[in-house]
Amino acid sequence: MEQKRFLPKAATGRCRFGTNPPCDRFPNSPRGHAVVNLVRLTICVGCLIPLLSESAAAAEPADLVLRGGKIVTVNDTFDIASAMAIDDGRVVAIGSDESMDAFIGEKTDVIDLKGQMVLPGLIDSHVHAGSASMYEADHDIPAMETIDDVLAYVRERTKVVPEGEWITLSQVFITRLREQRYPTRAELDAAAPNHPVAFRTGPDASVNSLALQENGIDREFAASHPENVQVDPATGEPTGLIRRAGSVLKTRSNSTRRKLTQAERDDRLAALLEDYNRWGITGAIDRNCSESGQAQYERLLADGRLNVRMRLSRGLSPNGDLAEIGKRLDGYAADPLFTDPDPDPRLGIIGVKVFLDGGMLTGSAYFSQPWGVSRIYGIDDATYRGMRYIESERLEELVRACAKRGLAFTAHSVGDAAVAALLEAYARINEEIPIESTRSTVTHSNFMSPSSIALAARLGVGVDIQPAWLYLDTRTLATQFGNDRMRQFQPLADLFEAGVKVGGGSDHMQRIGSLRSVNPYNPFLGMWVTVTRRARWFDGQLHPGQALSREQMIRFYTINNAWLMRAEEEIGSLEKGKRADFIIVDRDLLTCPDEDIRDTRVLATYLDGKRLPIDR
Repeated sequence: MEQKRFLPKAATGRCRFGTNPPCDRFPNSPRGHAVVNLVRLTICVGCLIPLLSESAAAAEPADLVLRGGKIVTVNDTFDIASAMAIDDGRVVAIGSDESMDAFIGEKTDVIDLKGQMVLPGLIDSHVHAGSASMYEADHDIPAMETIDDVLAYVRERTKVVPEGEWITLSQVFITRLREQRYPTRAELDAAAPNHPVAFRTGPDASVNSLALQENGIDREFAASHPENVQVDPATGEPTGLIRRAGSVLKTRSNSTRRKLTQAERDDRLAALLEDYNRWGITGAIDRNCSESGQAQYERLLADGRLNVRMRLSRGLSPNGDLAEIGKRLDGYAADPLFTDPDPDPRLGIIGVKVFLDGGMLTGSAYFSQPWGVSRIYGIDDATYRGMRYIESERLEELVRACAKRGLAFTAHSVGDAAVAALLEAYARINEEIPIESTRSTVTHSNFMSPSSIALAARLGVGVDIQPAWLYLDTRTLATQFGNDRMRQFQPLADLFEAGVKVGGGSDHMQRIGSLRSVNPYNPFLGMWVTVTRRARWFDGQLHPGQALSREQMIRFYTINNAWLMRAEEEIGSLEKGKRADFIIVDRDLLTCPDEDIRDTRVLATYLDGKRLPIDR
């Protein structure tokens, strides 16, 4: 090798910075590395030259230097540094204030952090940004905490919507109403006697008499659809509560609803993403993204307005001909957003999402034990365990089809039986195709048994959890299930201890506004919940042994979610060579009192080393 003549006599042995032989830096060399002894340190030419080059390059001025702060790297050892240098959108050095001197030139922007904390850009593992941005496009929808709030809204809409046209309200969950129940058919009749009304909450709905009449849902229909239509046991008449309402209930948009142009819709999504940035969010996964949703992200990317790194789980219907499903999966797997060897770092497809069970907020999650008779959820069958939507054979076919194509599979799986069913399917397919390499996950996984945690760890399956649900829904869930059964609810400490890649998300579905949104996307509220296990309208802590440490709390919203995004080599921590996505916050999240975590404010958000406009 030519380089040998510049160095002392060759020696034998293993290179401290590589292997001998061969070496991936000089793969065509017949002898691998040429190894030399330098002051009793065995190092080869192949590794020495790049090290010398890197040292020389380190003297080049950087675009940006931050110093005098507390930079949380979130690397493997969770190191804390005081300074960081950034050039061309990437981190080029992390260390002490003094070590940054070599990176400061005439054009370097130098920021004195004055002791402030820097974190990697935060990542939300579960959003529905497109639909959330459109929720109030027609009219503002007030927050609702009581049945009276719901009925007042319906009455106000009767003044705007013509008689005979539908009034709909979605995602006002009964677990979050003080009365902890659905509005009744009679209450909705009284509020809107001349309008069909649907109060939708997840897959289920409470409707009034005109809504039942328009859909032909009467006593005979109910008798033939017992899995969908709840009836009064004394009369057999529908009560107005409809399970899996989408399969039997058809609604119509009313004539007053505002029609937005494509440009207006894009502007609303861009405004939402800007608010994500305002709260430190620089990356997110859109779970259940449609074709039109993907196209909207692509338009924002082309316009230079996609300031959140988005990864997409494309929505997939599990029903129908498997060959047709395969063609659809082929389309996802062939999409440049999935296959491009040099993908745009702002947008990509990671896989697909299906719905395996119902919801815990609606009384339809699939459990191993019965829900129990419930006034809250309107359950009168003592053996009712919830609703499972995909049987085992089809579930395995879907997982196999995705794994063959390298697509990450995930399923909405809330109840412990649904979680177990999905993991069992992963385990069976793992015998044929390694599941870990696909980055497949369990979405929600709110109730998770110890055996499921162990299986997820063994398979290398990730978990996507929303701590805001603990905050908003513990009061109702604890009333329904009792303290012992709630031990399996969001067992975060056990997941971390088992080594499961578990990431935090919001399931943001409606409204712009980090705290006013349905399922708040404020990551600092989520962090506070993971540390305190405290909930709204609930005394005490929910199984505090499942609380996270401050370090785990930060990993939960950074590097773990980067893994779920298939992007941990590029983002999720502040390390040399990674993209410079970071935020500056107004307090020390490692030492501040627990109650202060939720009030954290972001002072600055950077993406690719560029400060984003987040002025409040």
